[in-house]
Amino acid sequence: MATRARPQSINLAGLTKNDYKGQPSTLCKGCGHNSIANQIVQIAYELDIEPHEIIKLSGIGCSSKSPAYFLGMSHGFNSLHGRMPSIGTGALLANHKLKAIGVSGDGDTASIGMGQFKHLMRRNVRMVYIVENNGVYGLTKGQFSATADEGQVLKYAGRNELPPIDICMEAIMAGAGFVARSFSGDAKQVRELLKAALSHRGTAVLDIISPCVAFNDTDTSTKSYSYGRDNEAPLHDFGWVPPAEEISISEVAPGEARDIDLHDGSHIRLRRLDEDYDPTDKMAALTVLHKAEENLEFITGLVYFDPDRESLAEASDLPDTPLALLPDEMLRPSPQSLADLMLDLQR
Repeated sequence: MATRARPQSINLAGLTKNDYKGQPSTLCKGCGHNSIANQIVQIAYELDIEPHEIIKLSGIGCSSKSPAYFLGMSHGFNSLHGRMPSIGTGALLANHKLKAIGVSGDGDTASIGMGQFKHLMRRNVRMVYIVENNGVYGLTKGQFSATADEGQVLKYAGRNELPPIDICMEAIMAGAGFVARSFSGDAKQVRELLKAALSHRGTAVLDIISPCVAFNDTDTSTKSYSYGRDNEAPLHDFGWVPPAEEISISEVAPGEARDIDLHDGSHIRLRRLDEDYDPTDKMAALTVLHKAEENLEFITGLVYFDPDRESLAEASDLPDTPLALLPDEMLRPSPQSLADLMLDLQR
């Protein structure tokens, strides 16, 4: 006799967790981006979020595909490469009551989108800005991005001779009031940072290290890309990415450093900030980021926080009613006022 599926719990918004999901992911199996999307689904359910109160924004890249995989009942806009901040600024000026989740990548933000990213921080637009950071262009065969480590060697890209751009440093210097770094495999920390970011009154930047699984093959394997390309007789051009297990870690204690083995045999070192670390000290935040770069570590946690800076909507003295909801008579000048204006111009 078949057993009936247990009904899912309904939150205060009248929705189940499944209601916050999106389309099935088309990203590589084991990609950390999927884990981040899953955490967004989880916190939206836990916080009883109404889907119509959220807008999803993205640019171009593997990371920018992921908004399709969460909050399927929310409105979204997939913009041009590096141009997501402009779309978000316009949308949130038109309706500052909305909450925005922007998902970008290290290429979309730190390369072509750097200028727009910096101005979004400068304006302090109320948005959760997630950078899914893997140091490569995953959609275009793994070239180095601007966040790749100096001296890093990749099979198809060679050696990176340029110093990396630190997303958190750039955000702090540009005026962001909420700056954090995490690792896609640390689900608990990602969830808590997302919850805090959604409550922030301005731009909240989450730089989430999310390793790419598409380039973890080795030359010695007959199942590797190199062996296949040297021996194949292709009928047409196509690609396949071997599946890999998603990287996850147990909870890291405050102040603890931990080495994380990646799919290609390399590793990164994560260090969680100490409990007595003061995230409101801007110079301390920049110092700890600089030391982490020198020690080849990724520090995780809330790096910098400034709760007092006005958001763009507050600084612009926008009315309580969103501009998008104002009636026509309040937005359009009357025929008489236009006639008076033309008369003044003729004098």
